[in-house]
Amino acid sequence: MSDFLTLLPRLWEGAQVTLQIFAVVLVLSIPLGIIVAFLMQVKFKPLEWFLHLYIWIMRGTPLLLQLIFFFFVLPNIGIKLDRIPSAILAFTVNYAAYFAEIFRGGIASIPKGQYEAAKVLKLKPFQTIRYIILPQVTKIVLPSVFNEVITLVKDTSLVHVVGITELFRVSQTATNREASLMPMFYAGAIYLIMVGLATLLSKQAEKYFGYYK
Repeated sequence: MSDFLTLLPRLWEGAQVTLQIFAVVLVLSIPLGIIVAFLMQVKFKPLEWFLHLYIWIMRGTPLLLQLIFFFFVLPNIGIKLDRIPSAILAFTVNYAAYFAEIFRGGIASIPKGQYEAAKVLKLKPFQTIRYIILPQVTKIVLPSVFNEVITLVKDTSLVHVVGITELFRVSQTATNREASLMPMFYAGAIYLIMVGLATLLSKQAEKYFGYYK
């Protein structure tokens, strides 16, 4: 117990970095995913091909490889980012692809008659999306979105490969220094708490959107 209390301040500092990366990626990737999902509805072949290629690459290659690309490869072509911005960029474009596919599926499930009804009501396209389509899509995709959110909590541990001192890296350093696996278990417990909070939030969100039935 005394070892845990000694390590706790460093674990908390690492957890703060983890939460910061998680929050920024979430705020950026979900809106980007929604935009991509709606752009995929546009009947313009070059745009369709580009978006499908983007999603195929993001979902078909490991996130770890994408992190390495953004931090180590981009500087070779003159695009140099600090560690945290490069990690946030890699995570954002990766998770936006997954969210885009989730929202695309939700949009496809909306009956065509609702679009026709919006035209009869003389709603503009943006109004149709905001007041009719998006609320229903949100209800449909919410469980899948929160599954990705929970995965994101755990995936943040990958940023240690670009030298960011977050929760996992702190525990790894302590493990190597003390020749004990206990710091890893302490970090695992903190990840469990964060996932538990995200799960509770998902339940509350599902209740809030429960009126779309």
